[in-house]
Amino acid sequence: MKFRNTNETAPATLQLAPMIDVVFLLLIFFLVTWSYARFENELDISVPAADESQDPKRRFGEQIINVTEDGRVVVNSAEMGDTELLDALQLVAELRPDQSIILRGDQAVDYKHIVRVLNICHKAKIYNVAFSTTTKPSDNP
Repeated sequence: MKFRNTNETAPATLQLAPMIDVVFLLLIFFLVTWSYARFENELDISVPAADESQDPKRRFGEQIINVTEDGRVVVNSAEMGDTELLDALQLVAELRPDQSIILRGDQAVDYKHIVRVLNICHKAKIYNVAFSTTTKPSDNP
């Protein structure tokens, strides 16, 4: 007597719909993250050049503080006064005590504005502050 196998499983097939969904979600995530990180560097600030500067490689969690030529402070595309900046930095310092800050000051900004922002960082107990610069153009043709 010949019995038929009723437990035959269908051959495994590749499910494209879930894979396409995941790829689109990853694409959206990277596009949103890229546009957010790019915006901070597109402000109209020309940072000074230095001999020993390195290519800017933004690490995760770094905060960028921009100081414009007229002394305005811009953080995350929002202009902030001194008390607002202090409150924001204190909140960040509470969440991450080792928080790093990149200070992007225009090359024409008065030094007193840079010192004012550094003083606010010190009051907020943030001591890991780096200055953003560009590389000097080489004299060799």
